[in-house]
Amino acid sequence: MPAINVSKATREQDHEQSRASRVFDLAEMPLRELNQTLHDLAPGSNETAWEVLHPKGSHSVAVGVDQPITIDVRGSVGYYCGGMNDGSAITVHGSAGPGVGENMMSGSITVKGDASQYAGATGRGGLLVIEGNASSRCGISMKGIDIVVHGNIGHMSAFMAQSGNLVVLGDAGDALGDSIYEARLFVRGKVESLGADCIAKEMRPEHLELLQGLLDRAGATGVKAAEFKRYGSARTLYNFNIDNADAY
Repeated sequence: MPAINVSKATREQDHEQSRASRVFDLAEMPLRELNQTLHDLAPGSNETAWEVLHPKGSHSVAVGVDQPITIDVRGSVGYYCGGMNDGSAITVHGSAGPGVGENMMSGSITVKGDASQYAGATGRGGLLVIEGNASSRCGISMKGIDIVVHGNIGHMSAFMAQSGNLVVLGDAGDALGDSIYEARLFVRGKVESLGADCIAKEMRPEHLELLQGLLDRAGATGVKAAEFKRYGSARTLYNFNIDNADAY
């Protein structure tokens, strides 16, 4: 069989089609249909770019996506946007309700506005960027996720944070890092108070390198790692001690 000749123009046309966004208007189609369509995507699909219109605070937008696609949500969302994300790049052109990026595995989520409470909760991987402020319990029980907040975060953030990195360009509320395990916390502004077993720690060269990489990935232009302080576990709660009973 003779070889099939694919012209350069045809290849470029196919490339342009693969880059063109598939638009899903939630004012005309149900959210369940959007999520099911995203879940049904086969590996290697050329439908790699998606645009969601009129979310109007809908809950669970783009949850459980497991393909390397881009999703632009044009507006604010409710609870659990991008929950369990595993490989996609989601951008919310607005603000997000509670639990954005909850239990994220990989990929990225960028919130152009503010985020409500427990952003990135239990996240195991990937990068969550909040360009505004985050409310209370940001990064609670994080297990490997990287979270960068351009603004401030609320109280009890990084509670029982096990691993990963929480970066805050603004201020942090009360009880930061309460009962923390081995996550690393970097705060540029003031910290209202530290939680049980969370202490200020030395910023070593490897931390500066790690932090600068996260700032660059999160689009924090002109911000230097040397401007931050590092916080982490004092490791006094790892084993029960009667002298620390009040802290448990």
